[in-house]
Parts: sequence; structure tokens; C-alpha cells
Amino acid sequence: MRKLSMLLVPGLVSMALAAGPVLTSAYAAGSDDPSPPKSDTSTKKGKKKSSSVSDPKFLAAYRTAYTTIYDNHDYTSAIGQLKSLKRDDVADVANLIGYSYRKLGDYQSSKVYYELALKDDPNHVRTWQYFGLWQLEQGNREQAQYHLNKIASLAGTDSSEYRSLAAALDKPTGATLVY
Repeated sequence: MRKLSMLLVPGLVSMALAAGPVLTSAYAAGSDDPSPPKSDTSTKKGKKKSSSVSDPKFLAAYRTAYTTIYDNHDYTSAIGQLKSLKRDDVADVANLIGYSYRKLGDYQSSKVYYELALKDDPNHVRTWQYFGLWQLEQGNREQAQYHLNKIASLAGTDSSEYRSLAAALDKPTGATLVY
């Protein structure tokens, strides 16, 4: 029986990996897979971005950080994990760093990373959502509404990001946000 399980487990793992999500052209709403690099692979400084987004080691480390945030709520560890990727120029990575800083109450650092995410991908829906929640937490309801309108134009009013930010905006000023 043990020999049989030793043969089955690697096969099952291989099948699970093969059936796992494949990167496509857009994960603007955010997921445990980062968005693929843009077709323009050069930065303003003339350096080329590596294609680490498709690197299996990068993806595994990104998914670990994603789990650290959303399952373990360990934002401090996740920030370290994400920064160790050395790819905070990728919208998904910068957005998760910004989210983690916001959850820790470091609003200035959070803002910096949300802005980095939007610089990389101005259509990154999850960043517009999280940055809108940031705006609400700062008391900037008009800016949060702007972010909501941006989400509507990018992903529609049925998207989870739109519904989340709209629900937060429906709460009275000073209400505790739960998201």
C-alpha cells in the first residue's frame, strides 16, 4: 500500500499543477497569480524588466505571500515576502504591499505602493478598489466615489470590486469598515 501511495502522490501533484490556473492577458481584478508583464519590457531608466512573472519560483513565492495576507492575515510577513520578490514594479505585487501596509495602519506607505501599482497598470481594478477604501479610511469620500466610478468604467457595476467599494461608501461617515 505504501509503495502505491508513493507512486500516486507525485502523479496527483503533477496533475494538480497542470490543471492549475494559467496566466492570461488580464488579472486586473487581482488574484493569487500576478498579471503577466506588459509587451513593453523596458523601464524609463532603460533597464529591461525580467520576465519573472512567468517564473515558477516567482509565482510560488507570490502565491505564498497572497496566502499569508488573505488566509493568515500576517501583513508584516507578507510585506517582507513580497519585497523579497524585487518586483514591486508589478501592479499585483505593489497592490498587495499597499494593502498590507493599509491593514497595518501605515497609510503613507500604503499610498506609495497603490500609486506604484497604478503607475504600472492604470486599469488595475483591485488597486482602484483598495485605494478607494484607503480614501474612505482617510475621510475622502469624494475621492472614494471617483475610484468607484473608475471601477465601474473598467469592470462594471456587477464586479465584486465595485460592489465592495459601493457598500463601504453606503455606510455613514465614521462607520467601521468591514471588508
